[in-house]
Amino acid sequence: MKTSELTGAALNWVIAKCEGFDNGDWLPDYSTDWAAGGTIIERERISLLDQGGDCWLAICGWKEVFGDTQLIAAMRCYVASKLGDEIQIAEDLSNENAY
Repeated sequence: MKTSELTGAALNWVIAKCEGFDNGDWLPDYSTDWAAGGTIIERERISLLDQGGDCWLAICGWKEVFGDTQLIAAMRCYVASKLGDEIQIAEDLSNENAY
């Protein structure tokens, strides 16, 4: 799956993996909770640029990724910088993105 298309539980699951968590029982909501995602933005020095409407550009190192919100763009960018532009995720998580 393309990291630029990750949302919801799939995005949060991949971020948790990047953060070193293996327990799937509880996942912080990195993509909607500033208390969880904001610390990553600050630590990783992710820049956010308003592209107008519901479009944000996140820049993390040499990666640039778009999202509908600041947190989604930033968290996608974080994942892309750590794991690349395409990743393998569990089928049940990838199906969640189809809805």
